[in-house]
Amino acid sequence: MDQPQGIKHLKDDSFTKEIENGVTLVDFHAEWCGPCRMLAPVLEQVATEMQGKAKFGKIDIDSEQKTAAQFQVTSVPTLILFKDGREVNRLVGLRDADAVKEFVTAAL
Repeated sequence: MDQPQGIKHLKDDSFTKEIENGVTLVDFHAEWCGPCRMLAPVLEQVATEMQGKAKFGKIDIDSEQKTAAQFQVTSVPTLILFKDGREVNRLVGLRDADAVKEFVTAAL
């Protein structure tokens, strides 16, 4: 799968380093998840609009199970917002661009 502009595919072994500074929104998703596929263009839009303000990442719960387990992700899509490496909020389920943008802006 191509990496969307502004959204980085994250791995278990580098996850902590990727989220340690600033505000990062991480999309915990799975290839087989319909709502996850519907959320992808929404996240791309928000990542483009918020470039330079926050970082955006995706992590596949099937291939990166250690991180999914660490954050007790049991449903997808789950959006977890991190600030300086610490979880500050999470959303479960499909959201529109305005809701996602508002969610991220609250942590800035």
